[in-house]
Amino acid sequence: MKRILAPHSLTLAALAIAAAPLAVPAMPAAAQADESDLSKVNAYIRAVTTMTADFAQTDRNGQTLTGQLTLKQPGKIRFQYQKGVPLLIVGDGKALTMIDYEVRQVQRWPIGNSPLGALIDPSKDLSKFGKVIQTGDPSVLSVQARDPKRPEYGTITMIFKRDAGSPAGLQLYGWVALDSQNNRTAVKLSNQRYGVPVADSAFRWTDPRPKGRASGG
Repeated sequence: MKRILAPHSLTLAALAIAAAPLAVPAMPAAAQADESDLSKVNAYIRAVTTMTADFAQTDRNGQTLTGQLTLKQPGKIRFQYQKGVPLLIVGDGKALTMIDYEVRQVQRWPIGNSPLGALIDPSKDLSKFGKVIQTGDPSVLSVQARDPKRPEYGTITMIFKRDAGSPAGLQLYGWVALDSQNNRTAVKLSNQRYGVPVADSAFRWTDPRPKGRASGG
């Protein structure tokens, strides 16, 4: 079991800094360091086979929802929201599905069309579409990923804490996602655990629509 970061080790201010674009061009030495850091993030994504964590999700209006995140590579992810919130988001390796049990609606889109694709698709190479964002804290690594050919897919800025005890020396702290409509969502993680058993059934869901079915996506 990995040690857990103290809740105060990073702040929302760090998330805000990490989400800002980098305006200063990198010098040669800095560019080499950035390339090394991007390689570390690639290594982290490929090293994490499973992960569970608690999450706090804050939208552009300041509303915060909590829940549990379950991840299994490649491409499987589940956001189980707190009791009383009738939402569920599940990635089955190919698509992300958002289920609203209150209004009995289901929305589905390819993982590659979501900012989360950069985080849960080990086949992606961040050196081709990612850049390091300076945070002013050497213990924090922030990487922004955006496909310049498909800006409609949005942007994700991943925030890591350098931690020798975690995969590839990095602990995923959270991310800031910005979609093509400029809807901003910040996610903070805690109680991260790696390499835990995760059954494929964790990524199944029940379709709430008429004549619903148990579904794996």
